[in-house]
Amino acid sequence: MTSDEQGASMVVNVSVTVGDVKVQFSGSAESVMASVFNFLSKQIPAMDLARRISLNYDAGELVARYAGLIRITPEGPRVIPDTDARLSDKDIVALQLVAARIAKDTGKAQDDAMQVSEIQSATALNPKSISSRISEMVKVGHVARDEKEQGKYRITTAGIHWLNSLVEKKVSRSQ
Repeated sequence: MTSDEQGASMVVNVSVTVGDVKVQFSGSAESVMASVFNFLSKQIPAMDLARRISLNYDAGELVARYAGLIRITPEGPRVIPDTDARLSDKDIVALQLVAARIAKDTGKAQDDAMQVSEIQSATALNPKSISSRISEMVKVGHVARDEKEQGKYRITTAGIHWLNSLVEKKVSRSQ
């Protein structure tokens, strides 16, 4: 609090930061308090709503979901299912890219993007099948081309979301 020039009334200055939003209020204690409460009452519900519709998968969440399907081996991330679920080539390619993302997010690999040859080496799938499946997934936004290195691909958040529902159905059917 600081005194104004006449010394008769106090001016209150308050700075509030909520996420990326920063505001400042100045005036009498009553008006500043009312402004701060009004601001917070509008911002907090909006933040709660934003959190509810936000979609982002962290390494812990991915590990918990895919622990029965992928492993991080000394040779790198691999699709090694603990289930009898029938996985298509597309499922395996997507799982391999999720495994690469987990390896990167946990510090076991430098990059989460993979070349077709790396996916082929890890999965033993036919390179033409891998290329076709990746092309299909790129078209629908489940896989993205690496912006820095041509010929490398990574799973997108939308791709993980798609894979979650697909794998959940296939794994639950096989048990």
